[in-house]
Order: sequence, then structure tokens, then C-alpha cells
Amino acid sequence: MNCFKIIQKKIKRMKKLLISTVLLFGLSLNVYGQKRPPAPPHPSKTQLTNSKSRELQKRYNSEKKMIMNHPVATKKMKQQQLKALNIRYQNERKLLNSTR
Repeated sequence: MNCFKIIQKKIKRMKKLLISTVLLFGLSLNVYGQKRPPAPPHPSKTQLTNSKSRELQKRYNSEKKMIMNHPVATKKMKQQQLKALNIRYQNERKLLNSTR
């Protein structure tokens, strides 16, 4: 009879230990899940200028294509617009290169 009580006490302790460990584990998972993801790395200055340069080149090419494919503009008008576009593009390139 005495041995049976000892076993029951051990079982109760084991249940309490199991419940507390499960609770502790669950809480730690909850806290771990609330952490923010790490911030993405910032691009370097050269990467930034290279991407800006690519964007500028894309914009220049698309505007040039629009000017060249304009159905109503005369040849002289197209030349004037291309000249203005080239000047603007050169100024923007100088600005971009000066930040390097």
C-alpha cells in the first residue's frame, strides 16, 4: 500500500513537470515567433549608382523611341527633340557621376 502511494506521488510530479515544460516550450515558441525578421542589407553606393544609371538609360531609350516613332512629328521636329533629350540626358549623367 505504501509503495502504491509513492508511485502515485511520482506520477503527479511527472505530470506537473510535463505540463510545466510544455507550457514553457509553448511560451518560448510564441516569443520566438514574435521576433522581427532581420532587415535587408542596404545596397552599397556603387550598386545604388549603377541601378540609377540603368534606370536613366532605360528612360532615355524609351523617350528616344517615342520621339522617333511619333507619327505626326516632322524630321526637323524630331531632330530638335532628340537634341534637347541628349542635352538633358548628359546633364543627368553629369549629376549622377558627380555623386560618385
